[in-house]
Amino acid sequence: MLNLIATTTFGLEAVVKRELERLGVAGPKASDGRVDFTGDVTTIARANLWLRSSDRVLLNMGEFTAMSFDELFEKTKALPWGDWITKDGKFTVTGKSVKSALYSVPDCQAIVKKAVVEKLKLRHKVDWFDETGPEYKIQVAILKDVVTLTIDTTGPSLHKRGYREIAGNAPLKETLAAALIDLSFWRRDRILLDGTCGSGTIPIEAALMARNIAPGLNRSFSCRSWPQIDENIWKNERKRAYEAIDYDIEPQIYGYDIDPSAIEIAKANAAKAGVDDCIHFEAMPLSKITLPGEHGVAIMNPPYGDRMATAKEAAALYREMGSLFASDKTWSVYVITSDEDFEKHYGKKADKKRKLFNGMIKTDYYQFHGARPARNS
Repeated sequence: MLNLIATTTFGLEAVVKRELERLGVAGPKASDGRVDFTGDVTTIARANLWLRSSDRVLLNMGEFTAMSFDELFEKTKALPWGDWITKDGKFTVTGKSVKSALYSVPDCQAIVKKAVVEKLKLRHKVDWFDETGPEYKIQVAILKDVVTLTIDTTGPSLHKRGYREIAGNAPLKETLAAALIDLSFWRRDRILLDGTCGSGTIPIEAALMARNIAPGLNRSFSCRSWPQIDENIWKNERKRAYEAIDYDIEPQIYGYDIDPSAIEIAKANAAKAGVDDCIHFEAMPLSKITLPGEHGVAIMNPPYGDRMATAKEAAALYREMGSLFASDKTWSVYVITSDEDFEKHYGKKADKKRKLFNGMIKTDYYQFHGARPARNS
């Protein structure tokens, strides 16, 4: 079995853990910014295709304590790099170090690269590497003197689904949008509304979930060229993903924004994602929206006042938001913002708050729980 790591934004570890469990992974373990799990090469392909809230999937080559450069070199060299990096493989080393004796990141990167080269020379019995083959990105991460060495299987971050070539100002990452939905009461048989949808990320991610479309289906991954993962594995996993799509579901998803140009971008993105028939987009301010039914779920990433609008404009928007949902107590409302006065402007204290990061911005995810739908007898 291989040791793997799904990296994630701080605060979303539990979401990624649940996603892995839904994929059939046994016993994933969450810690700050990562979820450790085990699997085989098929698991690598499946995780990359299906994880919605993780940033990337890493192959964990080894973890050890190192207090000196000699120790870092010898313990790195002892790892089975030749099992993964081919004779013609091209590899780079990135690094980070926090609260560790080995604090010089450039030196750590150079030592790890030298150790890997020495190990590959022994394995492949060569003194020179052409580096014309598959690419491998090694990361050396040192935290409190514990070294973790990984190879990135993903390539560009998993938030790059491939459908959003155009984005508005301060776009929400697809991975965070998916997590916000997962953390809400929304299920595909309930209405979802985003009244400040911008380029449409939250409605599109909801539609992908409703139709059970794998988020990585329309992109490639760096490990796709690795000989250790047979091409038939990718073909089989993609075939399974296509067969899992539910084209019969007709979700009720609404995306509104005051900016008509943002709505046009959202429509184009939804079409590229293959879910344009699942979402009703319309240019409309919050004050003009009529709630399209009962027991809906609103999930929004409005301007914070420190990004796209002035604090005064943001406060007015939050008041409009509060007025809209005060008209129907059956709606559940979820809002992510960095504005610490949000509840005051909204006019109600949240039932729950969760600290999250939107990029480098510290935010709170405010959750207002509406009345639950009656159960069918």
